Amino acid sequence: MRPFKIGVMSDSFRLPPREGVKKSKEVGAEGIQIYVVSGEMSPENLNAAGRKEFREFCAGLGLEISALCGDLGGHGFERAGENVEKVRRSKLIVDLACDLGTKVVTTHIGVVPENKTEEKYRNMLAACRELGAYAETKGVTFAIETGPEIATTLKSFLDDVASPGIGVNLDPANLVMVTGDDPVKSVVTLKDYIVHTHAKDGVKLAPCDPVQVYGAFADGGIEGFDMGKLFNEVPLGEGQVDWDAYLAALDRIGFKGFLTIEREVGEKPEADISLALRFLRKKISL
Repeated sequence: MRPFKIGVMSDSFRLPPREGVKKSKEVGAEGIQIYVVSGEMSPENLNAAGRKEFREFCAGLGLEISALCGDLGGHGFERAGENVEKVRRSKLIVDLACDLGTKVVTTHIGVVPENKTEEKYRNMLAACRELGAYAETKGVTFAIETGPEIATTLKSFLDDVASPGIGVNLDPANLVMVTGDDPVKSVVTLKDYIVHTHAKDGVKLAPCDPVQVYGAFADGGIEGFDMGKLFNEVPLGEGQVDWDAYLAALDRIGFKGFLTIEREVGEKPEADISLALRFLRKKISL
């Protein structure tokens, strides 16, 4: 058996935080990732006693907290004028990760330009260097989620950041759906940085511009821009991710972390997540 653990993004159940955690246990997950940017789980709203109680709550269910989702949304760290506040809040989320006993915070940082002379590139680089330095002092990795750019571009950016506090949350579906990049090759390219993964599947229907796609997400949609004609997230095993080859690649690089199921669409998230758990258990027992 490959040494992977299976987790669930507990918010995918679309329930209150603790109910989502309980449901994760009910369906058979070994761990959870939870969104902490707003609401009762945000660092501003969860005091020391609350942090201790939540950590013990998860431990009492036999669940490991695989990561926190600290995605602040918008355009990531592309805009210098927004980065002072975003970096400040991201550091609070790193502190929260320490208190909850997890070593990973995942986020989107924007779309990394291939042209390193762009102002956007410099803004993202400065923010990630500052966050990486801070996260390293706390024993936490700030993990950039794949998807907005191809893996080789992200790898070059990470090499420029040059911080052990910055890593990768590899989402194979994002690569397939938006950039059309190969998740298997991406594992090899990013092997020195992968600390967490999302188990998600999707199909690419038409070519698209990642800058336009993620800009639409950041701005709340663009009139006349129909993402459903470009790509779709689908239940695990029904998309274009080659799971046998992808899991084998993770195995070869020595990844021993979580395959965390994320289901962002669909009318029956519990059924889809349960199906995904069965799918992954069968795959990793081969």
